[in-house]
Amino acid sequence: MSTVNIGSTDFESTVTDNELVIVDFWAEWCGPCKAFAPVFEKASETHDDVVFAKVDTEAEQQLAGAAQITSIPTLMAFKKGTLVFREAGALPPAALEQLISGLRDLDLDAALAEHAREQAEGGAEPNGQQPPA
Repeated sequence: MSTVNIGSTDFESTVTDNELVIVDFWAEWCGPCKAFAPVFEKASETHDDVVFAKVDTEAEQQLAGAAQITSIPTLMAFKKGTLVFREAGALPPAALEQLISGLRDLDLDAALAEHAREQAEGGAEPNGQQPPA
């Protein structure tokens, strides 16, 4: 499967209707985006179980704003409709492969249950810091 271009009309359905989705937020004028594009495209051709989607931030400014994209390229990975990874910057091929492998191996239900348990126990804040005393 090759990459698919998505926008505000099909972003949500793409993310929720597919098990594994990686979204590349990019722009035509962005040098790092252009350098990353062949890496993303090649990965899309070798991983049929993952949807590789691209969002042109210039054409989809409202969607980019809603996704709080402040730097491009930005990658987001979703498993079963849940955002599990978000990082600005182009990944080298090995790091993208590692992300794909981790996405497949992630036990989302267990991770969500652990997060809920930590929140109920007053665990660390999402940024890794302890809540104020």
